[in-house]
Amino acid sequence: MEACSAPARVIKPIDRQSVHQICSGQVVLSLSTAVKELVENSLDAGATNIDIRLKEFGADLIEVSDNGDGVEEKNFEGLTLKHYTSKLQDFSDLLHVETFGFRGEALSSLCALSDLCVVTCHKTAKVGTRMVFDHNGCISQKMPHPRQQGTTVNVQQLFCTLPVRHKEFLRNIKKEYNKMVQVLQAYCIISTSIRINCTNQVGQGKRNPVICTSGCTTLKENISAVFGSKQLQNLVPFVQLRPSEAICEDYGINPADIPEKLYRIAGFVSRCNHAVGRSSTDRQFFFINQRPCDPAKVSKLVNEVYHMYNRHQYPFVALNICVDSECVDVNVTPDKRQILLQEERLLLAILKTSLIQMYDSDVNKLHVNERFRQMPVLGISEKVPQTIGPECSIPTERESPAVQSHSEKEKNLTITRLREAFSLHQSSLYGPNYSKQQNSPVQSKLHSFLTNCKLSSPRPDCNTEPRDCPASGNPKQMEKDSRNSESDTDSGKGSTTPGSTLGCNTPEANASSKSTNGSDSVVSSPEALHNSPEARKGDEELKTGMIGCDFLVPGVAVLTEEADPTGNGNRPLPGSHSHIYVAQGVKRTKVGGLCLDVGLSSSLGAFKTPEIDRPVEMNKKIVKLHFSMSLLAERMKMVSEQQARREEAQRYRRFRARISPRDNQAAEDELRKEISKDRFASMEIIGQFNLGFIITKLESDLFIVDQHATDEKYNFEMLQQHTLLQGQKLIAPQNLHLTAVNETVLVENMDIFRKNGFDFIIDEQAPPTDRVKLVSLPMSKNWTFGAQDIEELIFMLSDSPGVMCRPSRVRQMFASRACRKSVMIGTALQISEMKKLVTHMGEIEHPWNCPHGRPTMRHLANLDMISVE
Repeated sequence: MEACSAPARVIKPIDRQSVHQICSGQVVLSLSTAVKELVENSLDAGATNIDIRLKEFGADLIEVSDNGDGVEEKNFEGLTLKHYTSKLQDFSDLLHVETFGFRGEALSSLCALSDLCVVTCHKTAKVGTRMVFDHNGCISQKMPHPRQQGTTVNVQQLFCTLPVRHKEFLRNIKKEYNKMVQVLQAYCIISTSIRINCTNQVGQGKRNPVICTSGCTTLKENISAVFGSKQLQNLVPFVQLRPSEAICEDYGINPADIPEKLYRIAGFVSRCNHAVGRSSTDRQFFFINQRPCDPAKVSKLVNEVYHMYNRHQYPFVALNICVDSECVDVNVTPDKRQILLQEERLLLAILKTSLIQMYDSDVNKLHVNERFRQMPVLGISEKVPQTIGPECSIPTERESPAVQSHSEKEKNLTITRLREAFSLHQSSLYGPNYSKQQNSPVQSKLHSFLTNCKLSSPRPDCNTEPRDCPASGNPKQMEKDSRNSESDTDSGKGSTTPGSTLGCNTPEANASSKSTNGSDSVVSSPEALHNSPEARKGDEELKTGMIGCDFLVPGVAVLTEEADPTGNGNRPLPGSHSHIYVAQGVKRTKVGGLCLDVGLSSSLGAFKTPEIDRPVEMNKKIVKLHFSMSLLAERMKMVSEQQARREEAQRYRRFRARISPRDNQAAEDELRKEISKDRFASMEIIGQFNLGFIITKLESDLFIVDQHATDEKYNFEMLQQHTLLQGQKLIAPQNLHLTAVNETVLVENMDIFRKNGFDFIIDEQAPPTDRVKLVSLPMSKNWTFGAQDIEELIFMLSDSPGVMCRPSRVRQMFASRACRKSVMIGTALQISEMKKLVTHMGEIEHPWNCPHGRPTMRHLANLDMISVE
């Protein structure tokens, strides 16, 4: 320990063996990486037949055998040395490399992490050679060995030289195995005319096939060989299109600068129909120049476009992107799964345009027949006049009449005829006076009220010219104008124009608005009236009324002002009103944005009252204040101590999250951290709040518990654990066409499937994808289940083998049943019943929210922090 803690005084190079071990652990990270490197070596050697044999899911043995060119004897020594390769001579060769491997690190790293043995026979050799290597990559044994042309690499006890990683590797071997199979599937799909076979042997049992391809010559046939013919029924070939202008603008690409045929994309994607996609992204394979990779942006884009048409599922994707090797950088990460591309935005634009066009063609559309305009519309057999409305005849700024296409004109004409036909149809049904009678209800009421006011109330004299107030006293003319206004409003023109007033600006009104400071006129100064607070308020309310209707309700309250005796201008009288009510047709004037009734100006004298300034009388009272410096100091000390205690409690309080939907995650994390399951039984019941919540106390903390949510979660988890779904036998066994990996997962977790109501028959002699047949399905009242639930269970068991789980639809059924049988809100509970509900929270796995996501418990307050004055 002293040597490790002593500071390093001199910078020295690390010895070669330590460097070798450190770097090797960064090249081979998992089982999938080890298998990938060995398969890539076989593909680079020109093999057409590759056999992969695993023991105990790869924990004991990984053996890859091929029929490639083999290794020449002169290359035996450098076969497993660090950075020894035949693919590159200098750095410039990296731009044109076309092989999977080129750094010379794979076999060297496997030597450092495991026990490696190689058997090879070059095509020019008469007999093969078996070599055993030590952890430094040096040959420890070498002997002749019979073998046909090709190479076999045998890796035993992977990660045995790294104890911590080896222990973790064995603990998660099933997850590592599933990831390896998914990586291997990518090479099986892209490798045409190459047969790849993978088997796994558990204990002393027989070899179970994992993946098998038959050397098909097309990508489509390889997909069928790996995933079955059923998968092909839901795929469509990818059709590459030139990116549209709108999408180019989104990505900041100039369409004129797009290079021709920079990217060439081929492959298959899922249809966008419902129940055709996948529940996860487990079958998405991307290749760049036939090299499997993980392009994050491309994958995200494909899923986003797919979710525009099927938001609940993920697509199957197998896309090969071909691009010149000068535009690609594969030397980014040790596993070569991350690749940099030139013009990546162009690739994304091509993919988005092509996918949208492909999926748009599958979406149901309503196509309008071109002969629609010749057919009778809505029961109108007579010929509709060919009149084009304003919105159809006026071209936009971008499109002139000369450039308007024939199809656009026909479309506008069709829309216009539809509108006119509907108008004619309404007229024929309700009579010729229908359009006149079907006025707006609000305007009809206004018109009726206006007419009554005009006929019942006397109208002051209005000596105005006809051109200033047209038809001001003619009710028929006003009714005609009202109909014209309604017609304008219906056509989109509106009935009010900016700057219009409620009345007419007459010479008499204009004259009446001019007065001196000492006069008793209605308004002495437009500025004084407009700038006063009450006038501004009245102005706003009057404008609101002007927008809503064409007249104001008659009244008598008028804002008045009188001259200031000091000569400083006018101000409003006390007690005067800021609301102005006038009748329609009465002569008005517009001053400072307001319309005033000139005819009512003679009656303003009754409202005027003189304003007199009076001095303010203040009665002062002297009170003696008893003050003590010692008492003040004692009080200040007490306040500071209370504040210190509050800050101390605040610093060490355990629950800080608020009861808010935004803080749900933080609140759950705090509860999970501070409250263990055995502490629910020791909680003290305070009482019931609002017949729906239980208030509990634990030490100095108060908690609120939702009685329905907590009982629902307990019932749900009990149903999850103990319910055995009854199966319904099928008339004939159903072939599921599962992959070899999924068949293995199903066989290993047969008990879990049976608890969920599924039953199968296993034919060990049948070929892969045909070994498992479904003979029984679960049924429960109105709930039925099928093959999709089996695939979902297989996916969940791949991540957590041996763990009891349920399909999502079974969980929905249990959640519905648990909700109905739980304590409802509004039910009064005894102390014993509340104690039982709180105790149950300590008996379930996840007590913090109900199956529907509703919180079960939240922290209310800490009693120590509540200071009693």
